[in-house]
Amino acid sequence: MGIVAGLDSSAAFTRIVVCDTDTGAVLRQGYAPHPQTGEAGEETNKYEADPQSWLLSLGEAASGGLLEGVQAIGVSAQQHGLVPLDRQGNLVRPALIGNDKRAQVAAADLIDSLGGRSAWAEAVGSVPQAAQPVAKLRWLVREEPEAAAKIASLLQPHDWLVWQLLGRPARRITDRGAASGSGYWSAATGAYRPDLVELALGHTAALPEVLGPSDSAGTTPEGLLISAGTGETMAAAFGLGVSVGDVVVSLGASGSVMAVHHEALSDPSGMITSFADATGMHLPVVHTLNAVRALRGTAELLGVEDLEALSALALTSTPGASGVVLLPYLEGERTPQLPHTAGTLSGLRRESMKREHVARAAFEGMLCSLADAMDVLRDRGVEVRRVFLLGAAAELPAVQAAAPGILGAQVVVPQPADYAAVGAARQAAWALGVSEGTLDPQTPPAWQGAAAQVFEPGDDLPVGQAVRKQYEATRDQIHPGAFGTPS
Repeated sequence: MGIVAGLDSSAAFTRIVVCDTDTGAVLRQGYAPHPQTGEAGEETNKYEADPQSWLLSLGEAASGGLLEGVQAIGVSAQQHGLVPLDRQGNLVRPALIGNDKRAQVAAADLIDSLGGRSAWAEAVGSVPQAAQPVAKLRWLVREEPEAAAKIASLLQPHDWLVWQLLGRPARRITDRGAASGSGYWSAATGAYRPDLVELALGHTAALPEVLGPSDSAGTTPEGLLISAGTGETMAAAFGLGVSVGDVVVSLGASGSVMAVHHEALSDPSGMITSFADATGMHLPVVHTLNAVRALRGTAELLGVEDLEALSALALTSTPGASGVVLLPYLEGERTPQLPHTAGTLSGLRRESMKREHVARAAFEGMLCSLADAMDVLRDRGVEVRRVFLLGAAAELPAVQAAAPGILGAQVVVPQPADYAAVGAARQAAWALGVSEGTLDPQTPPAWQGAAAQVFEPGDDLPVGQAVRKQYEATRDQIHPGAFGTPS
């Protein structure tokens, strides 16, 4: 039996799991928040971070002998961060992280500069969004031209952490998963588009070498093997153990639908973002702007104290919510592309104007919107056999009751766990096994799957599909042409 570790450096904290290489069983765990890097009393900019805080958090999470006996470590980190370095490898400015809305205009400018959304989708499998490093580069050129002129090398948070663990060698590396979120690397071709860096930044910059899924990045000065690492999304998918036929639906304030697929998907409309995964496959993703935020808004409207109470109220209604339909486009919508629209509550009659029907319509509207996103992938040939529901809202009884029928597939609700850290550890075990000659470079270790509740559509399928048809009829009446319906 060997021992490996996986760390997940998110936007706010570092989690570390130490796992058995053969089974994936978690043996030890560590956690530490990222220290605040602003001056005392000063609110830290949520879109910027001092990367040194990631190292301090890592050190604290690993304290107390957590890594004793560990043979290899994998690194997962927040995606879409930009760590700009000068020619000496020093930070030009603090890292730009998260969905930095300051770069929205820069993203739109880049779309126009290359000739539109379809040109970007063909080039790199995604259309620039404010969160992506390529848009952050253009923002820097506009807002901080002196800093932008000093940039000689580009890293993302995962790349920077691996580089630091290896002792800052001349060679800088990344993996295909993290690279695929940059806006200047194509998952379809497996190659960078340096011309897009120059388009955004105004000059070329050195980019990290892209390693394969089972490759080793190197060893630390102490001899600890470091695997290629990857982004949080890819690590979580690897930790969950999803494969072809699996779809992961994340229920946050906004939503996302991600599938495992055998090829990259180019979508001229820009609704699909084509990521690469941590195993050599692909992760096409479709995002919605409204998921749990629609539930919270409904809870406030109805005066219920929390989502648990909203769920209980919804379950006193019946499927179809007595004809009430909520189009949950409260912040505009990305799928379909309706950025300036608003939500709609439809089907109100005297007998249906009851709190429980509105509550039920909120859950059904959220799930139908996510089913719309899933259909974008289905229409491109993506297989859907089972759906993994992630997020705290996945535990709500109203979600679990309605999801199998509306989504039209088996629904799996995994137990809460540090799946990104587990995925990073699994990658470390893979790299270690390949280095020792005990594992195939093409076949990851077969770890135990995530413990989960499973819900089958069964007799609820016809009912759920009827709910969807009611939703689609309302959507197409109010927004004709949104999904290709003739106007």
